[in-house]
Amino acid sequence: MTSDAANPEAANPGAADSDAVNLGLLLDVDGPIASPITRTIAIPSIASDLVKLANAGIPVVFNTGRSDEFLRGEVVGPLVAGGLRAEARVYGVCEKGAVWFRITPDGVGELTVDDTLVLPSALREGVERLIDERFADSMFFDHTKRTMISVEQRTEVDSDHYLAVQPEFDRAVLDLCTTLEIGTVWRTEAAPDASGTISVRIDPTIISTDIESVRVGKDLGAERALELIAATGPLPTRWRTVGDSRSDYAMADWLHREGYDVAHVDVRPADGIPETPYEVLTAPVDSTNDTAGAAFLSRWSGALAAGTLRGAGIIEHGDDRA
Repeated sequence: MTSDAANPEAANPGAADSDAVNLGLLLDVDGPIASPITRTIAIPSIASDLVKLANAGIPVVFNTGRSDEFLRGEVVGPLVAGGLRAEARVYGVCEKGAVWFRITPDGVGELTVDDTLVLPSALREGVERLIDERFADSMFFDHTKRTMISVEQRTEVDSDHYLAVQPEFDRAVLDLCTTLEIGTVWRTEAAPDASGTISVRIDPTIISTDIESVRVGKDLGAERALELIAATGPLPTRWRTVGDSRSDYAMADWLHREGYDVAHVDVRPADGIPETPYEVLTAPVDSTNDTAGAAFLSRWSGALAAGTLRGAGIIEHGDDRA
């Protein structure tokens, strides 16, 4: 698909000369925004700083695997309560690019779902049976998803216990897909269907497993995000992407391929920082997940107030970029 959103000069000629801050934010939710422990915005400054940045004209997009219902319950409310303005360009792109909407002072706007990404009902029903019959003590079925299938660690369950059980569940899902003749990939293991096709991916995280179309991902979410922003005003040419896992780098990968100036913020670099053609930013070693996300948002918000969040989209602290 080709659009002006994938061409910085065509979408926004002269953007670097605009009086507006030439910066956009693409944010994963679990980790940098919502605590992976409480699954809520546990640090109040996160919501208030996001509102300040958005109200100043900086586009903010939550690019997440979460459902629209989760964002409505845990993210949208604090933004509205914090004074989000009607002209702010804030969006939710959920289920890794399959569902999207604008966030306004009235809450969630019109919802769009890509029905071509909905998984077979037989698979959904089979996974739910697996949870009920074998794994209900450590995880639960997320009934809020519209296109993908997700199961999540119970909040009362110890992380080490969940991560020990998770591979057994993932393997059971792979076996179920094989029984249903659905071509599937899990980590490095592929089980194509009779035609040799892979259509489903099993994607484990530290608190969940997503079963999803191979077409979705944080790169598709980034493409959706820029299409939404380009349709409503100037499109920044400089971006900061923020995430807590290797899969979140796909946001910055896509932006870099399309010619945008991007740096990626990794709030949980313990998994290792891959080699990238763009800059990777990290918080101090004692900050991780939402603590690190809050630190970056606070720095950007403070620089905005001080007038040092420059038109080029770079916050300068000596020779550091943020």
